[in-house]
Amino acid sequence: MRFGSQLHNQATSWEDIKAVLETMEAGRWHSVWFYDHFIPPRSPTDEVMETDRIPTFEGWSLLCATAAVTQRLRLGLLVAGNTYRNPALMAKMAVTVDHISNGRLVIGIGAAWNVREHQAYGWEFPSMKERSDRLEEACKLLKTLFMAEDLVDFDGKYYQLHQAPFAPKSVQQPHPPIMVGGWGEKRTLRTLAMYGDIMNIMDGPEEMTRLSGVLERHCETVGRDPAEIRKTVHVPMRIERNEKKAAELRGGKDWNMIGPPQYIIDRAQDFINVGVDEFKLHSIPNNPEVYTELDEEVLSAFD
Repeated sequence: MRFGSQLHNQATSWEDIKAVLETMEAGRWHSVWFYDHFIPPRSPTDEVMETDRIPTFEGWSLLCATAAVTQRLRLGLLVAGNTYRNPALMAKMAVTVDHISNGRLVIGIGAAWNVREHQAYGWEFPSMKERSDRLEEACKLLKTLFMAEDLVDFDGKYYQLHQAPFAPKSVQQPHPPIMVGGWGEKRTLRTLAMYGDIMNIMDGPEEMTRLSGVLERHCETVGRDPAEIRKTVHVPMRIERNEKKAAELRGGKDWNMIGPPQYIIDRAQDFINVGVDEFKLHSIPNNPEVYTELDEEVLSAFD
């Protein structure tokens, strides 16, 4: 079983991040992730919040540095917002990180949702439909570039390329795995069925089972074998030995992996039983001691 974790981009230092990376590299951890936000993603509205002032590192830059100082961990963003960059530019960035990491990159991409940072930095924030359309076209463009043997022409509704060179190719062939972020049933999971390699949701085992069924139906429609798409989840993990406090922290979502070590192990097994093969954990502080404790008391149960 694979366990990864999304480190904090905000209220941290590169030295703190490096210390966690060293601990993860030395332990059982499989992957490391950052987010693609420019202010802490605390609200889905355009409200200006006091937390916007918290210093926040840019995700792709952190990936590049992480690729250079690690040897084993796979790495990626959960997930890159498509509206922040032209997807052809992102493809070049991804190949560069893939080379620096010697083939350890996972490309996470989503439609983007944070209206506040779009307004803050002057980026267009299209409708949900247009963002979904753009995401589908961007994924098609990514695969076109990765698979191309010569100069690339691409005539999409939103993105156009004219005799664009794309070299070097990625270390991973035919390309780094593409994780389509989100679980919108009509569009996002369809885009995943068409172009993606990894499914990732933020919910419990029952919902994973239901959404897997939706994905399978999309795969049937587009002529894709659903077994080609890995299932992963983005959930919290926290050791809390006081069971009453742990229940409060779970907030009624008992699939959240918060509690004594055996509780966490049992909940992880629930996900494994429905086909999940990797946990991309969140809400773990950038503290090496916390990562060591989780490694020794939880991850070790899956050796």
